[in-house]
Amino acid sequence: MGELPVSRAIMMPTMRSLTVIFIAAVGVAFAIAPASPQSDRPCGSREPVDTLRQAWQALYACWKPPAGSEGMEITLLFSLRRDGTLIGKPRATWSKLSGNSNEQRAFVASVLTALDHALPLPLTEGMGGAVAGRPLALRFSVGGGGPIRSL
Repeated sequence: MGELPVSRAIMMPTMRSLTVIFIAAVGVAFAIAPASPQSDRPCGSREPVDTLRQAWQALYACWKPPAGSEGMEITLLFSLRRDGTLIGKPRATWSKLSGNSNEQRAFVASVLTALDHALPLPLTEGMGGAVAGRPLALRFSVGGGGPIRSL
């Protein structure tokens, strides 16, 4: 007796669940990792990026949070192509904004400007294949002592 075909109706919820689990696992792994020391990587460096840690360092190197943004945080979800360019627009999945509306706008603009200056990332062939089209989440946070770079 032959195998029964699995219907798409059954597969779709499973794929969605696996995607959510993957995103959550990646987010947790990088949220609990200790903040790295300030990277020597300058903003816009063309040095090849071969790991997620190097990708985050390259993005954080371009971030200059504005004055008055202490206590603010935002998490962006975005995807990259193999060549390190952005697919679509980044989406804020979580934010904690304080202060007046001008300070809030300036904080969000600083994050988007960092992405604009850092991208395209110079991904290695292996890294490009690993991250292409996959959702990546990056948290930008400012503590009392300045930017918190949690990887």
